[in-house]
Amino acid sequence: MNAVVVRGVHIGDGRPKICVSIIGRSKMEIISQAKALAEQPADIIEWRVDYFEEVNDYIAVKDILTEMNNILMGKPILFTFRTTMEGGQKWIPANQYSDLIYTAVSSGVVDLVDVELYMGDKFVESMINQLHRMDVKVIVSNHDFDKTPGRDKMIDRLKNMEYLGADIAKLAVMAKNKKDVIELLDATVEAENRMNIPVITMSMGGYGMITRVSGEFFKSAVTFGAGVAASAPGQLTVNDLHNVLEDLHKNLEVNM
Repeated sequence: MNAVVVRGVHIGDGRPKICVSIIGRSKMEIISQAKALAEQPADIIEWRVDYFEEVNDYIAVKDILTEMNNILMGKPILFTFRTTMEGGQKWIPANQYSDLIYTAVSSGVVDLVDVELYMGDKFVESMINQLHRMDVKVIVSNHDFDKTPGRDKMIDRLKNMEYLGADIAKLAVMAKNKKDVIELLDATVEAENRMNIPVITMSMGGYGMITRVSGEFFKSAVTFGAGVAASAPGQLTVNDLHNVLEDLHKNLEVNM
């Protein structure tokens, strides 16, 4: 498996990297959250731009990205518009979805972009090719807030993301019992063995909380923590997550 490196952060090597989302609805809220996260132990900052009330104002989006980059002091920025189809705040047409992402990347400060698998293979592959020409890395993501699909189906989805050209493959599913969590972890181990790109997986909800701290053992490269508020069910606060991951990392180094 080949690690992805952005601004010196090696995604896929060592302990899972911590990503925290900015979910402000106004520019004031967004900048306030960015200032708070600059002081916290997050490795990657995700801007969930679907929360932003003026998301259709592309000039405002670029201005905020520039200001955010100055505040975050070198932390990599992940740009994400999460659609309602994948648990986000808004729905926009496919052409607006791509235009928004390309405009954000043209700011020159975005390091990673999230592209949703549900948009369709041809659309996703075309976006990945264009984004690679713009010199950014792409996380292809898929979210199931209703259930945990079967092990083989989850592996197939992750492998398809790699086939389409993703730099990182991300899958989040809802756990309704302990067996769902085991299915997800088993799929993660198998996918990591069969793929050449980093994999991010998580079980959402209370049952799945263990998957947010066990990535170094089961080979999930990034885990998502809560900043001001959680952006998905079952997230730990960034400080709690950091402390647990550091303790596990030290013990794994000694015992493995």
